[in-house]
Amino acid sequence: MKRVLLAGVALAALMGSASAADIPRRVVERPVAAPVPHVVAYNWTGFYAGLNAGWGWGANGNGDGGLVGGTLGYNWQMNNIVFGVETDLAWSGIDTDRRCRFGGGVSCEVNNDWFGTVRGRLGIAMDRFMPYVTGGVAYGDVDARVGRFSGSDTRAAWTLGGGVEFALAAPWTAKLEYLFVDLGDVDVSCGSRCGLRNGNFDFNAHIVRAGVNYRF
Repeated sequence: MKRVLLAGVALAALMGSASAADIPRRVVERPVAAPVPHVVAYNWTGFYAGLNAGWGWGANGNGDGGLVGGTLGYNWQMNNIVFGVETDLAWSGIDTDRRCRFGGGVSCEVNNDWFGTVRGRLGIAMDRFMPYVTGGVAYGDVDARVGRFSGSDTRAAWTLGGGVEFALAAPWTAKLEYLFVDLGDVDVSCGSRCGLRNGNFDFNAHIVRAGVNYRF
């Protein structure tokens, strides 16, 4: 009798466990995290062309003037270092007036009608912002006048400066730049007739300009 009773209890327990296993369990849905957008850092590599305009003033005399021109260049980015080469050509209205170095009270004028540069650039890319230094060759015309004597020549020397460039919408960038430009000197060849012991006049200028570039 005890064996039959124990067998019945075991059978009842087994059937209860099976019934409990058949009861559907509530499924708890966990919220799905929204995908994180992949942000691609700005890359400065490639060709570009643009326009620039600004102002310049003589480094060794009184006078200043505006300038406007065009730019062509190429950048190559490696990690956050940007190497570049750039050339530009500009119309210039920079006119200077100063006392002649050896002419006592004689007034000398040294003017520039156009100039160009071929420069290297080295920048640090901070995503869409890039400060840089630049330097290379500068060339252009130098016109000098002492009284009725004058001289004019196309000269080449050097330029050095720096700036900042930042990316705008789509393929456009903008920049602000400073350059010191030295175009060398020109010989007026008036000698003692204009009160000078020599007639060489140099052209140096500080230039600040802004520009926009289109990247291809």
